[in-house]
Amino acid sequence: MDTRLLRTFVTLAHAGSFTAAARSLHLAQSTVTVQIRTLERELGTVLFDRLPAGTVPTRAGRALVEQAEAVLDAVAGLRAAAAGQGDTEAGAVAGEVVVGAGDSLCSSRLPEVIAALRRDHPRLDVHLHAADTVGAVDGLRTGRLDLALLLEPEVDERDLLARRITSEPLVYVAAAGHRLAGRSADWDELARESFFVHEEGCSYSDRLVRALQEVPGVRPRITRFGSIDAARSCVAAGLGLTLLPRVTVERQLAEGRLTVVDGPSAEPVPVQLARHRRRWVSPGARVVAEELARVFAAGA
Repeated sequence: MDTRLLRTFVTLAHAGSFTAAARSLHLAQSTVTVQIRTLERELGTVLFDRLPAGTVPTRAGRALVEQAEAVLDAVAGLRAAAAGQGDTEAGAVAGEVVVGAGDSLCSSRLPEVIAALRRDHPRLDVHLHAADTVGAVDGLRTGRLDLALLLEPEVDERDLLARRITSEPLVYVAAAGHRLAGRSADWDELARESFFVHEEGCSYSDRLVRALQEVPGVRPRITRFGSIDAARSCVAAGLGLTLLPRVTVERQLAEGRLTVVDGPSAEPVPVQLARHRRRWVSPGARVVAEELARVFAAGA
């Protein structure tokens, strides 16, 4: 049986629609449809009910998800062994490890991790995928990701294991010439400003938006971006404010392009290192997890 069919099956089971599964797998929707029909034909059963609102696994489909995940996990272990990922000669490991993380972490802490791993483990390739919490959790479940960094207070997912490795302080920032630059501002003042924040699904941005919308008599103007850099650039241009992990704006603060606004208290956002509970953890993934924990703890 072609394991690509199983990966598509597992992805569709979690994604809930052919469109979402195709986007997650970087395939055409027609390809996903053909692969699912092929698998159903090989197994002699219908795996999904096609409904107007999306796809729902049938009883047979639900029964097969965990077994399909186990097969994919075993195949990953075989491939890693064949590629020499278990080779620990001179303390080095080899192979590939895929890490999912939010945009703010990909652009700040993770380059240091990559540099250290390339120095100490030159045969280990680490791939970074920018993903919000929903995308990262889905990536761990479908096997597209080996590890994920989640900016969340808690990870309440039964099939995942997560541990808090640090917390990142948050800061309100504005352009140097903004009227609130270097000042203190309460919720009433902030709610009257334009905010440029990360996309929905980012825990600290979502909390900020809820707080701004709860200010009575004010309708805050909020623009969301899929990129931290886009939000940061709009703020540096003097268009409004944002709330970001301080590590993502250190350079702009030092250069004077951004300045801190003393706003209401924003609790540091925990960084959780997560993996799938049942999946095999390769030697390479263990090395990457240890380096992530070391770099983030040192940064804190």
